[in-house]
Amino acid sequence: MSRHVAIVTDSTAYLPPRAMERHGITAVPLTVVLGDQALEEGTEISTRSLAQALQKRRSVTTSRPSPQVFAETYRRVAESGASGIVSLHLSAELSGTHDAAVLAAREAPVPVRVVDTGMVAMALGFCALAAAETAEAGGTMDEAVTAAEKRADGTSAYFYVDTLDYLRRGGRIGAAQALLGSALAVKPLLQLEDGRIELLEKVRTASKAIARLEELTAERAGNAEVDIAVHHLAAPDRAAALADRLRERVPGLADLHVSEVGAVIGAHTGPGLLGAVVSPR
Repeated sequence: MSRHVAIVTDSTAYLPPRAMERHGITAVPLTVVLGDQALEEGTEISTRSLAQALQKRRSVTTSRPSPQVFAETYRRVAESGASGIVSLHLSAELSGTHDAAVLAAREAPVPVRVVDTGMVAMALGFCALAAAETAEAGGTMDEAVTAAEKRADGTSAYFYVDTLDYLRRGGRIGAAQALLGSALAVKPLLQLEDGRIELLEKVRTASKAIARLEELTAERAGNAEVDIAVHHLAAPDRAAALADRLRERVPGLADLHVSEVGAVIGAHTGPGLLGAVVSPR
């Protein structure tokens, strides 16, 4: 059995399944609580079901994985031949997932480095890919962590949402910011900043907000070699159109991923979400 450094992340990375399989990345699922049902993201609740529940204003909350779930994952990964594990997770400002992983790592059968990337969605996914590629090249745990942290430092994520109401309900953005957006009937643009979701700009219409999202993404990419991810929730046409425009505008584009976010992020953003992640190589 070959010994290697294994990469673990969580379900909010929204990595393409083929990429996870190719690089041997394991994702621990977060939970969506729909009414009185606790459902694992990625297997037990579809984004369509989530969108319908949100539109009907049903109670939707999210929950971190338990330390026991992480412990079982680390044990299973160790048994598969890992000599060490790098466990990369969404921002600790947004979820207790990182803390649960830290608790489990103390009792793991092999060394585990738990990293708060400060990221979410493919901003987290690109960090996991960077760590996996380093490990595959024979890198140590420290080198895999450094690769992930370097990728996180250079990555930017921007989001358009139709309303701030869902973020306010979930406590992911301040009530004052949400109220301001609603009172002025503006369309908000958000960004990940220091692991938190912050209001970046207020734009008058949806079409202008999406055009501004495209502009911000292209400006951030510049002429560098970059990977880009376009995310959406119940807005596939918007996402496809944005991806097509970015292909034309970003000269250094390496890979472009287009995907619908899962239920955990969707529960806090609501239908209509459109996001762009820019990650220099």
